[in-house]
Amino acid sequence: MARVGFLGSPEPAAICLRALVAAGHDVALVVTEPDKRRGRGSDKSPTPVKRLASELGIPVTDRVADLLDIGADLGVVVAFGRLIRPAVLDHLLIVNVHFSLLPRWRGAAPVERAILAGDEVTGVCLMKLEAGLDTGPVYACSETAILPEETAPALRLRLSALGSDLLVAHLANGVSSLGTPAPQVGDASYAAKLTPAELRIDWTRPAVDIERLVRVGRAWTMFRGGRVIIWEAGVNTGSSDAGAPPVPGTVMGGLVATGDGWLDLVSVQIEGRQRQAAAEWFRGARTAPGEAFS
Repeated sequence: MARVGFLGSPEPAAICLRALVAAGHDVALVVTEPDKRRGRGSDKSPTPVKRLASELGIPVTDRVADLLDIGADLGVVVAFGRLIRPAVLDHLLIVNVHFSLLPRWRGAAPVERAILAGDEVTGVCLMKLEAGLDTGPVYACSETAILPEETAPALRLRLSALGSDLLVAHLANGVSSLGTPAPQVGDASYAAKLTPAELRIDWTRPAVDIERLVRVGRAWTMFRGGRVIIWEAGVNTGSSDAGAPPVPGTVMGGLVATGDGWLDLVSVQIEGRQRQAAAEWFRGARTAPGEAFS
């Protein structure tokens, strides 16, 4: 078993942390983001990783340099969101569970970019961390299909379970069982974090592209001067009584016209209100003929 310093913040990282502890590793310190306001209230809340660490009695800090004071055999990074400085990397072996098949989709949003690109396969890689952005050599990878209609949150949770298994298997006998990592092979692509502007729906795009954007999460559009989040939608593949699509964005009988067809809306959220079934919203909105999202 290994003495480990763990770095991560969101729920997928917490899944990997729990797996390490369950496998018998000595997690001596957790490094995570400071408590933040995560809702409308004024109270701050901890990250999922901090909540789990507190339940397990593991010390927590937000300072990466504290890893150098615990006598760790290695550090483990999962969805940490911050670069580790060379001063730490020079003194401690750190491995990263990355949610893509490297070198494809290096960076902060590999799951979202894989869905947007229409990738049919993705996976996780266990890699040695170095100063470059996800450029380090790889110990092992596991791949999986991206399921039809799978959302980014659902895929991320599946990948975290896959990554936990990969991590535990390659630390079964401590650091020595990691083996020697191999350089990444192939053309690299980069997965920058999505901006709010990128999440705005362009209704002139093909329906399949818009459906993928919705699956990423928090895709939005405008209607009657207010923002609407489209949480669930599907490409309309059957024959529609609506006929040929009119101007993209036009709302008609529960469907929205796109650049090449129709999108079925399943659930939406109007600005300042709770998420609701799209059919319920359509009934209340009473859209006029030709009225459109923009």
